[in-house]
Amino acid sequence: MDRTIQLSDKPKLIDQFGRHITYLRLSVTDRCDLRCVYCMKARPDFLPKSELLTLEELTVLCDAFIARGVEKIRLTGGEPLVRKDILTLIENLGARIGKPGLKELCLTTNATQLPKYADRLAAAGIRRLNVSLDTLDPDIFSQLTRGGKLRQTLDGIEAATAAGLHVKINAVALNDTNGAHLPDLIAWAHGQGHDISLIEVMPVGEIGVNRASQFLSLLDVRKALETRWTLADLPDDTGGPSRYVRVQETGGRLGFISPLTGNFCAGCNRVRMTCTGELFMCLGQNGSVDLRAAIRDGGPDAVDRALDRAMATKPLQHDFDVSPGATSTVTRDMARTGG
Repeated sequence: MDRTIQLSDKPKLIDQFGRHITYLRLSVTDRCDLRCVYCMKARPDFLPKSELLTLEELTVLCDAFIARGVEKIRLTGGEPLVRKDILTLIENLGARIGKPGLKELCLTTNATQLPKYADRLAAAGIRRLNVSLDTLDPDIFSQLTRGGKLRQTLDGIEAATAAGLHVKINAVALNDTNGAHLPDLIAWAHGQGHDISLIEVMPVGEIGVNRASQFLSLLDVRKALETRWTLADLPDDTGGPSRYVRVQETGGRLGFISPLTGNFCAGCNRVRMTCTGELFMCLGQNGSVDLRAAIRDGGPDAVDRALDRAMATKPLQHDFDVSPGATSTVTRDMARTGG
């Protein structure tokens, strides 16, 4: 079977609400070397490696998305850099940047592997990284990651900066642990020359944690920050859901990702594919399309038909609920679809 999907003037990916899908978030593994409390269970049930798409298949499917109008691909996990031979995929996709179609390849990481990979990521064409970092307190970091070492992540951020990569910090705002520490994290990030985005906790996965106790409204966070700093709204758009402000006292850029208090679904331009080829049209819904079956059993035409089905069923918005007593309607762990 010829598994090569040629780039061509195929119809763009436009969902039933007229939204153009230009952004693919690709989770290359559900495995991670940390165990963040808002992301997965303490003892997660990882997928058998036999169920994963090969790196070749992932490349072919990415080409199918590019042919249909995707301009930005973000590799996620789990932790993407723990997947064996992941640089092969990164280098293959990096070679497509600047050609008709793909404009940017980027990565979300916990940074623990960056001392090993930062230079090679830059050489492959990656220019921007999102690094997950929720606190600068070593004890709280260990608590949130269930045993992780803050120094490893900080060393990774330093390695990325030395390699010339632009780092944006992503911090999940958690009422019960790091909420009071967010101003210090923001000040540190801006002092290091990094943008930072704060994220409301999302009820994805049954992970044995009370989401209502974790939830911290970013509306409240912003009000608290405005008693300390001057925040000026910015029109900046990096292709994701962050809404940015400039902190005048630090000079840095701060983003707010507010899926519960500031629903941004009307402008959604993205879909998520897992390492097994499940295409989820919405992080907060269960509907999916099986691209693994399409590529293995039907080839390029079947993949295109599957993408068309996905566009016809992409929902208008998520239905997140973190009110007391609410249970998640999305049972898969966050690590499975990459956040």
